[in-house]
Amino acid sequence: MSDGVFEGLEIAVVLPCYNEAETIGEVVAGFRAALPTARIYVYDNNSRDQTAMRAALAGATVVRETRQGKGHVVRRMFSDIEADIFLMADGDGTYSPADGPELVQTLLSGGYDMVVGTRRGVTDDAGRRGHAFGNSIFNRLYTAIFGTDFTDIFSGYRAFSRRFAKSFPAISGGFEIETEMSVHASMLRMPVAELALDYGRRPEGSHSKLSTFKDGAKILWMFAMLMKETRPFMFFGYLSVFTLALSMMFMVPVLNEYFLTGLVTRMPTWILAMALMMMALMIFSGGVILDSLARSRFEQKRFHYMSISPSRGERRAFTGAGRRVSDSSVAEAPSIPATKARSRKTV
Repeated sequence: MSDGVFEGLEIAVVLPCYNEAETIGEVVAGFRAALPTARIYVYDNNSRDQTAMRAALAGATVVRETRQGKGHVVRRMFSDIEADIFLMADGDGTYSPADGPELVQTLLSGGYDMVVGTRRGVTDDAGRRGHAFGNSIFNRLYTAIFGTDFTDIFSGYRAFSRRFAKSFPAISGGFEIETEMSVHASMLRMPVAELALDYGRRPEGSHSKLSTFKDGAKILWMFAMLMKETRPFMFFGYLSVFTLALSMMFMVPVLNEYFLTGLVTRMPTWILAMALMMMALMIFSGGVILDSLARSRFEQKRFHYMSISPSRGERRAFTGAGRRVSDSSVAEAPSIPATKARSRKTV
């Protein structure tokens, strides 16, 4: 079915890998069977095993990226490769290649810029329960700060339009890259969707590269930095309120003593309280100014995003049903039932 539906479209399957020799051959073979017309790229991130050789033997184009970290690999992939659709997965075999056509078809039939394969069964493996708990905390934090577009911001199985790939700055260096992708889509109000997919177990001999505390700290730091850059009024507003509360904590006892006795015996404390109050006002003022600049940056990013064609050499049009299509073959693609894809579309 995928041959006819995707005819004329250049699809790139991109697989970041680090020491995945046990699984990469099977993953590449799976994507070659699921998407016969797609080009498959394996980006080897300094693997010390036979990942590159086994990927090449399976028929993938192997590219080496020496900067360590998934974020560096994604930046390189989106820079190097020209395609109409990008499909990203992991090389560890936890994502089924058979689900790839469904992700791509959802992207096309809905006119989305990104479709995220949310993970069913992520807690089935006891070794993942700690990671799953952390995921739920970060997902709630994301919803509170950036909006309700996504329920699984750490999924590595995603389909992207060319417009997303070529407008994505990819600042992150490690596993926090998926968070940055989600924020990029939310801030530019791109049309996105989620598709619930099964999440498999790693085979014996394959180990997770994710460090619960180290990578968790990096992701938390990335949340703070992205909040500062994209929601400065909220970021500096909270900081201002905290500083003001600290100021009042020192100020109230001094004022209480003054009203009772008419004396200020703790002058250093009073000076500290006033200094903190002035800092709170300055931080709040800075947040107001930076919020105006962030809005200007958003407009520039949106203009850049709109200047990129959805597919190379093609104009996409909207049909009467409101679907965005690139050619007749895509227009004939069957739509994904609404119950299968959680979409967040922008008016």
